[in-house]
Amino acid sequence: MSEADYVAGNPLFNGTDLMVVVSGCSGGGKSTLLAEMARRGYHVYPEPGRQIVKEQLHIGGDALPWENAVKFAELCVSRAMFFYNTAMPTNKPAIFDRSILDNISAIERLGLPLPQYKAALRRYRYARRVFMTPPWKELFSSDAERRHSFEEAEAEFAALLKAYKANAYEVVLIPKGTTAERASFLERQLGY
Repeated sequence: MSEADYVAGNPLFNGTDLMVVVSGCSGGGKSTLLAEMARRGYHVYPEPGRQIVKEQLHIGGDALPWENAVKFAELCVSRAMFFYNTAMPTNKPAIFDRSILDNISAIERLGLPLPQYKAALRRYRYARRVFMTPPWKELFSSDAERRHSFEEAEAEFAALLKAYKANAYEVVLIPKGTTAERASFLERQLGY
């Protein structure tokens, strides 16, 4: 779809400059960067996927990416919509660790049936500029919530780049550096 398809008749698109997404490679330093942005006074919304995994592991649920990827992605999209609906940016942008598009892209990448949430891509628009952390092998590590390889994280990053561009977003790569350097870069890009 073109940008015109998203903008036409969509009142959410024009007022979303304060709804900023940081996405990118899993294990690329997003969480550390966003913790620093929160320390600097930005309201940061956590990554839905890591929350869902923690919750599902805690209750013995099966909505996990390695057990029931569609159910997991649907919960992630729902949580991302909740964060979007409750965001109330004021003098600084609200920053989201990933967006609805990340989860829908994962469903498409796995070749799984696409849930009805595809309409969410048109209704829930974020700021036009999306910031992405590139693959960074030295930072990457697996854990109980991240069970995939660095190569899979690289493939995820490539798919996300393509998906954001295809959905009329401008992608800005966050350069490698210290957490403070990356946070300062992001603040400069946001105009703060």
